[in-house]
Amino acid sequence: VQVVESGGGLVQPGGSLRLSCAASGFSLDYYAIGWFRQAPGKEREGVSLIDSIDDSSHYADSVKGRFTISRDKAKNTAYLQMNSLKPEDTAIYYCAFREAEDSSWYPELYDYWGQGIQVTVSS
Repeated sequence: VQVVESGGGLVQPGGSLRLSCAASGFSLDYYAIGWFRQAPGKEREGVSLIDSIDDSSHYADSVKGRFTISRDKAKNTAYLQMNSLKPEDTAIYYCAFREAEDSSWYPELYDYWGQGIQVTVSS
């Protein structure tokens, strides 16, 4: 099993980034997906989720309307499109996969994790 994240970096406020999370060794068809983030000195928090059974998506209030979660089953890859980025979005972002129909806001319920990728929003 391998999970590899890409797409992070430095962006100005108001800018956009798309994070990718490529999975191998298991099929995303049967896994719910979560994107989490952790800022310095803060606990890891859920950003966005997608259920495996029907692709229903869920968002934290802080990112609603700005972030979009998706997945490409053919590529076995998950994405997080982040628009209108703010300095408070600065954090290490992690993708996670849970073998279940429903996603969860609890990180301890996820089976596989990406390595984490830095997103910095600053002018």
